[in-house]
Amino acid sequence: MKPGNHTFSASEFLLVGLSEQQGQQPLLFSIFLSMYLVTVVGNVVIVVAVGSDPHLHTPMYFFLANFSLTDLCLSSTTVPRMLVNIQTHRHTVTYAGCLSQIYFFLWFIGLDVFLLAVMAYDRLVAICHPLHYTLVMSPRCCILLVFMSLILAHSYSLTHTILLARLSFCTDNVIHHFFCELLPLLKLSCSDTYANRCVLIYWGGASTILIPLLIIISYVRIVAAIVRIPSASGKWKAFSTCGSHLSAVCLFYVSAIGVYFIFSTADSASKNRIAAVMYSVVTPMLNPFIYSLRNKDIKNALARLLSRRAPQSP
Repeated sequence: MKPGNHTFSASEFLLVGLSEQQGQQPLLFSIFLSMYLVTVVGNVVIVVAVGSDPHLHTPMYFFLANFSLTDLCLSSTTVPRMLVNIQTHRHTVTYAGCLSQIYFFLWFIGLDVFLLAVMAYDRLVAICHPLHYTLVMSPRCCILLVFMSLILAHSYSLTHTILLARLSFCTDNVIHHFFCELLPLLKLSCSDTYANRCVLIYWGGASTILIPLLIIISYVRIVAAIVRIPSASGKWKAFSTCGSHLSAVCLFYVSAIGVYFIFSTADSASKNRIAAVMYSVVTPMLNPFIYSLRNKDIKNALARLLSRRAPQSP
């Protein structure tokens, strides 16, 4: 399509949301407000529990606190804006606001992916090389791993945002989503999106194929090491330290990928929205329950925290 009358200088986009039916808006507002509040409380509790309890000042819980903080930021990137749109009946978002939302969403979703890989590496070292664990996973190494995850995720989101900023858009400014998401926005562009799609394929391939593959390889080695443990109690303890993280990995990847098979008859826009709800809203809400209910250390830390906060009887 030639530029000129067919393109415009985008000033705002219209977000369709999860449903165009006005009668469903109050129900959607109530559901997602409740989910967001649970997400905020759950992840803040994890961060506070890890930060306030000296027993949890270990590499595993350091990464968990960062993961919970990232989940909180990920959910905060999309849900509050959607709630405001529903409440005000104004579903437009400025061009700058749309790019900003895409930047932060990609940053936090990428950081989630990298932190899951870092946590798998931490468990691999702890179980397969226990004698060298404190040496390998030193405080300096832990900070460096989180810092590198931040840089890689930032590079991914910044690259996409810069490439998006150079695109022109067709007269259709309707985004069939509840937030500014990368693929729907690319479909609206009248410019050549080849560079954008190349970055999406290569970076996306690394995050959706390479990193899960590395996590799977890590757990194959972990399981092989656990099988060689002679005592049943030792095996159970080793499995229990990995159970929460493995559950989080499965929830993050399987929930999003499974949507495309479960809702195979739905149109692509509906599947994209359902998938986005799963990995950007549902997963950050459930992760605190996974780690608090499956982890005795977290439960004990929460009990100690509550006991300190409770008023002492005379």
